[in-house]
Amino acid sequence: MGPAGCGKTHVACAIANHNVGLGRAAFYIGAADLLDHLRSAFSPTSEIDYDELFERVKGTPLLVLDDLYMEGATAWAKEKMEQLLNHRYNARLATVVTTDVPPGKFDERLGGHFRDSEFCRVCMVGQRSRLDRLGSLGLELLRNMSFESFDHKRLELSLEQRQNLEQAFQLAADFAESPEGWLIFQGVNGCGKTHLAASIANRRVAEGKPVFFVVVPDLLDRLRSSYGQDSRIPYDEFFEEIKQSPVLILDDFGEQSGTPWAQEKLYQLINYRYNARLPMVVTMCLSLEEVEGRISSRMVDPKLSLVFNITASDYRGDVKVGR
Repeated sequence: MGPAGCGKTHVACAIANHNVGLGRAAFYIGAADLLDHLRSAFSPTSEIDYDELFERVKGTPLLVLDDLYMEGATAWAKEKMEQLLNHRYNARLATVVTTDVPPGKFDERLGGHFRDSEFCRVCMVGQRSRLDRLGSLGLELLRNMSFESFDHKRLELSLEQRQNLEQAFQLAADFAESPEGWLIFQGVNGCGKTHLAASIANRRVAEGKPVFFVVVPDLLDRLRSSYGQDSRIPYDEFFEEIKQSPVLILDDFGEQSGTPWAQEKLYQLINYRYNARLPMVVTMCLSLEEVEGRISSRMVDPKLSLVFNITASDYRGDVKVGR
């Protein structure tokens, strides 16, 4: 996805041409042209009847569908596109789609497929924020964390713990839909707080919305390295971009904030976002009593922040060894 002229059609055509060059079947067509061909296939003079044409497109090994745009489309056009993409999604057939519409604006029947991070990758074509290259979502484990893969009904937990985990899941899903205020998840290592935070970030990325997800120790390391002359982003610019990020997600807060320098940088970051009322998600294993006082006093402000303690145990310790 990306704006007109950014190169997404060129890349999509290159995928199709590369496969044809390797002797593989590939079908490239503009979404509007496909709908025109389907309409004309109803005509008695058509060289191919409608059912045959539609089945060929639905079943082609590689489909490249260019310029998918559903806003203002007729009910018939929407139904045809939904039938086509639902079939290919369920059959797990290779498909490339280009669009200048953020997936979040598509009907839920299509948007849900686009947000399935285990099957679909949304690539932003065009200018990227410099922060995108410095966040932690590039790590494979974090990139694959989603709401769909989160198990909030762990049967080994007590009823109270399951209800607590389901509430945390709903809080994260609501925040991803409409980020407001601060959402702070506390809990032991492995309870699911990082998975929920990464799910929020990945959902927003899939919908083409801004977010910066970073593990706090990594953030501090990158801030230190930005002092160097060979840094890709000067320290001042880097820190300002983080402070002003539309949605900031800080994972593993407080684990490596013991030095005066680290405490001061984190306080400056938290204080700026507190005063600017910018949305933020924080995960931590610490209690608020263990957090530096200037920071914890802002985290507990009920006008801005919701602190939620996840009571579930470490899910990694629940794996049973088979006999």
